[in-house]
Amino acid sequence: MKKFKFATAVAVTFVMSATSVFALDVAWVHSTAAAQSEQRVKSGFEAWMADSETSWNVSFLDSGGSGEAVASNLQDAVARGVDAIIITMADLRASRAAIEAAVEAGIPIFSVDSGYVDGIEVDVTTNNWAMSSDISPFLLDSIGGEGNIILLRMAEHHGTRKRGDVMVDVLREYQDVKVLAEHNIDITSFFEDTTTTMQDYVARYGDTIDAVWAPWDEPAQAAINVLKAAGLTDVVVTGIDGHPQAVAEVCKENSQMLATVSQPFEKMGAQVGEWITAIVVDGQAAEEVIPSKTVYMDAPLVTARNCKDFM
Repeated sequence: MKKFKFATAVAVTFVMSATSVFALDVAWVHSTAAAQSEQRVKSGFEAWMADSETSWNVSFLDSGGSGEAVASNLQDAVARGVDAIIITMADLRASRAAIEAAVEAGIPIFSVDSGYVDGIEVDVTTNNWAMSSDISPFLLDSIGGEGNIILLRMAEHHGTRKRGDVMVDVLREYQDVKVLAEHNIDITSFFEDTTTTMQDYVARYGDTIDAVWAPWDEPAQAAINVLKAAGLTDVVVTGIDGHPQAVAEVCKENSQMLATVSQPFEKMGAQVGEWITAIVVDGQAAEEVIPSKTVYMDAPLVTARNCKDFM
């Protein structure tokens, strides 16, 4: 049987439940498969497949945090002639040629929290500027609008880059807050890099540190581990993502994890599954199914006051 391709999807109109007939070949390109956010998107997608009794052949490709590896994995997926491609948390700036190849081959690309670029169907994400504008003032207000902070950033991902940019803008209004040090996290070994960096900062600045701003939850936890080991238990830390461990940490009494933001990663994965079904399987036009090229999902601030609602 000829493989069911996106380019011929409109012609296939006689199948009412195509998911039971066509076993789509889907390539999933991870930026960093070890990242909990990507695992949660994958979990949501797999739960959606189970609930909808969908049987697709899904191959998972890990890019190890490398934009060049993302491009290579995309090219591999196109060469294999898959029916759809999912990309999670990637830097797509090095992938334009591979994306153009997918477009020419009629293979739709659906991205999750990777930033929209020409050639993909949609990027489903959260508003990273808004998340940072919620949590950044919250952190600075918690230390009374004055003191010394460590600023951890990560410019290689569109979301963490935007969060860091907003924090810098917010800091302009907090003239009594001093940034002791700023570091761009190495995404290829983010936990270890954050740990080593914080150990250096603790040795240099000690108890003059009042707070640490981290661009997502895992570096925040790495920072807390180092601070606790050094006996600096009064330093407050924030992250973003709302992973279960982070929410539990926020809920602890006298926790150093001051707040996080709850991103609905599982819902993002399920949403991608629904879009692929509608567009690739059922042959609906993308503009009739997807409301905009970037779709934002809600991501509320999580603090000690409401953290139990997210457990």
